Amino acid sequence: MQENSERRTEQRLHYCWPIWFAEEFNDVLAQGQMVDISSEAAGFTCYADGSCPRPGQHITTRFSVPCYGPDESFDMANFTRSGHICRVDSVSPFLRRVAIQFAEPLPFMPGEQENCKAEIGSRQKLNALTI
Repeated sequence: MQENSERRTEQRLHYCWPIWFAEEFNDVLAQGQMVDISSEAAGFTCYADGSCPRPGQHITTRFSVPCYGPDESFDMANFTRSGHICRVDSVSPFLRRVAIQFAEPLPFMPGEQENCKAEIGSRQKLNALTI
């Protein structure tokens, strides 16, 4: 019997785009490179220096996610999310891969989107109605 070690409940969107992060968003921001993202977590690479986050650390991030429309066009949706670092893996002596779990999920599933703009708009209306 084969065991499936995959624990992800949502497909991730794989893309390369800058991500900015810091422990406090008023601090100097460090830059990383987005690897993949879901509505609740992201993976990115960064330099293996003093700005690289540590497991358990809380950071704030700023990043953009491709938001696809019905005609295969896309815009970039901008987000700021805080979260905690779940894992930091060594890619090379100079590069680390970081996994962050967001404190607040994105308003859509980036890897499973059909019409992102409509999905974000519907969720924003629903949030406005429940507040």
